[in-house]
Amino acid sequence: MDTLQSVVRHALSRRSFLAGASGVAAATLVAGCSNDGTMSMTTSPPTSSITDTDILNFALNLEYLEAEFFLRASTGSGLSAADAGTGAGAVTGGTQISGLTAAQSAYLNEIAQTEMTHVRFLRQQLGSAAVARPAIDFTAGFNGAASAAGLGSSYNPFANGFNGWLIGAFTFEDVGVSAYTGAAPLISSATILNAAASIQAVEAYHAGAVRTNIVALAAPAGADQTTLNTANAISKVRATLGGGMETTLVTGLTAAGVVSGTSGSTIVAASTSSSIGFARTPSQVLHIVYETASAGVSQGGFFPSGLNGTIKTTA
Repeated sequence: MDTLQSVVRHALSRRSFLAGASGVAAATLVAGCSNDGTMSMTTSPPTSSITDTDILNFALNLEYLEAEFFLRASTGSGLSAADAGTGAGAVTGGTQISGLTAAQSAYLNEIAQTEMTHVRFLRQQLGSAAVARPAIDFTAGFNGAASAAGLGSSYNPFANGFNGWLIGAFTFEDVGVSAYTGAAPLISSATILNAAASIQAVEAYHAGAVRTNIVALAAPAGADQTTLNTANAISKVRATLGGGMETTLVTGLTAAGVVSGTSGSTIVAASTSSSIGFARTPSQVLHIVYETASAGVSQGGFFPSGLNGTIKTTA
């Protein structure tokens, strides 16, 4: 039964990817997703001319967002003009985070450098087909996320030390991992699929490290729960906009892996029934980064002018 269910989920993921990539309205995908990533009903999807180049450019847009966040938090400066591409959009917000220990600074710098390298790798693979960095607005994006999460009208992760950086990193990393998983079924080239899977593995390491640090801050008896609670509030917003597929961060895990009155895990973001990582369609990812539940939207949130490339409109 588990094998059959996984085959069905794979098929539905492919169909919904096609719908999201082509910007078709929600009639193509009738039912939503549970936290296990399962869907209850679909209709026949339209045909799509989506290419490996389109998929890589979609990934490149997300890598631009992550690289700019991590580089600015670590060094105070974003991507170079050469890495951003000709005609790159402006980046609003983002300053170097102060008050870090030497170990924390090294941690931030390592992730920043890997995200920058991801941008360079994808641009190299795409060659002249690579899209430039779209306009990015961290101020509007984080303020919108905070407002939707019930955390107030504004939030600046760059002004809240290491804990603030964890919230910013948490906002992006889980989404990136699920985006690569959702894109995999449509990649035609085995070489490109291998490259995408390799990038996803690194993003998953990042996400796991961030989730571990957030839980570790809250785990000791009497510890401040603010960072953990803030992350879980962001997680709920992502679940609402991005088809569920979130695992709540909790503390006090028992040997059986369960906290009294809860289910799931403290660290791993995966289906509770099969321990399979979540896969989001491009549309679900766009709903999250544009911070909207509406169909037919092509800009907003962290991308005030939208993504660059073919895949840019919510379904």
